[in-house]
Amino acid sequence: MIIALIIAKLIELEPMIRGSGIPHVKGAVTRQITMNWLRVLCLKFTGGMLAIGSGMSLGREGPSVQLGAVIGQGLNRLFRGLRVEEKVLITSGASAGLAAAFNAPLAGVVFSLEELHKNFSPPVLLSATAASVTADYISRSIFGIRPIFDFSSLQVLPMNCYLWLLLLGAITGVLGAFFNWSLINSLGIYERQNLIPKKIVMIIPLLLTVPAGFFSPQALGGGSEIIVGIHNDQYVLTMLTALLGIKFALTIVSYGSGAPGGIFMPLLVIGALAGGVFGHILIPALNIDPIYSNNFAVFAMAAFFTAIVKAPITGCILITEMTGSFKHLPALIIVAMTSYIVADLLKSRPIYEDLLNRILARGKQELLEEYQDSNTVLEVVVCVGSALDEKQIKDIKWPKHCLLINIKRGEAEIVPRGGTKVVAGDYLNFITSERRAPKLKEILLKMSGY
Repeated sequence: MIIALIIAKLIELEPMIRGSGIPHVKGAVTRQITMNWLRVLCLKFTGGMLAIGSGMSLGREGPSVQLGAVIGQGLNRLFRGLRVEEKVLITSGASAGLAAAFNAPLAGVVFSLEELHKNFSPPVLLSATAASVTADYISRSIFGIRPIFDFSSLQVLPMNCYLWLLLLGAITGVLGAFFNWSLINSLGIYERQNLIPKKIVMIIPLLLTVPAGFFSPQALGGGSEIIVGIHNDQYVLTMLTALLGIKFALTIVSYGSGAPGGIFMPLLVIGALAGGVFGHILIPALNIDPIYSNNFAVFAMAAFFTAIVKAPITGCILITEMTGSFKHLPALIIVAMTSYIVADLLKSRPIYEDLLNRILARGKQELLEEYQDSNTVLEVVVCVGSALDEKQIKDIKWPKHCLLINIKRGEAEIVPRGGTKVVAGDYLNFITSERRAPKLKEILLKMSGY
């Protein structure tokens, strides 16, 4: 009860610490949300420790991303940096946070580019890479933190088993779509319920951790011990199935309460459990060598992550770093893309975008007054076959309230004129006001093919 009251008070003091924090970082990068960096830093750290430490089925990776992002924002504010630089520092901090959490610097970089920016801008790429590598080095050499998982002994799956990866991808795609639907609806249920006062609503997941901890203590918190147990072949089929149901339900109930904590690790655990169940059924049925049992669990982690977050490159790179080998990359790509397609066919949206939209829909987030009249630069990349590709500037119907000031094509910088042709791969830079930037960014991304 005391922990529930403390967490509720922290959220009341700073609503930006609710949930994983990744949607808030996305909103900050797109200028749709502003965060008080010092308050978020202190209260998110405290609230995250209480929520995860008390046994809620939440991960530390999402909070690590938000903490890294607000540190980057804080550095820019302290040194009076430009607003354009602030976006880069927020992204770099987010990359560093994820890299430190997983000891996976490359995944940290790719996640920020694929999920936060939706394009591979060279300045952001270089800054995020430097931050991720530095964070990984410090976490290893100074704090002695080692990777949570070690899948280096994983055998390469034979090509004749690749057909079953399509089935695994389809199953995880359906499960991922159901997870997203359940998570969004759980948030609505918590908001609408009137039985329990809002100040102590955290008591619901905390109470559920008691019986869950008694029967399956490994399901509490992030649940990384479950993945280690699967890798060491410690669970039978019935146990895997039970853990899958328990972890799924606990994660939905815990995150729906709004407690500070992420879903990054729990969804990897749920994916591994789904893959473990799949492998335990498929291997004896088709007389496949049991040595490949772990492959299905590991590949399902990437597939389930992809179905939920809609970031297939990040999912594949993260698991590749965990396995320490690119030999598994073809299998990871097949299962991840299948999962992505199935989830897309089921109309499942990226979870962090849905969560950000819920935050914005509450209508409580506005840009600070200091942003209203200042100008900023937006950058978009032209994709093949988009509405801008192979078009002359004078023939394109540009949105109002923005001005195309520069085109970067390889190493060359082009001054845009009416007859200048825009081609795929061009980086277009626009100047606009901070107030109009979020909406214009959305329009320009659609025009450029994103």
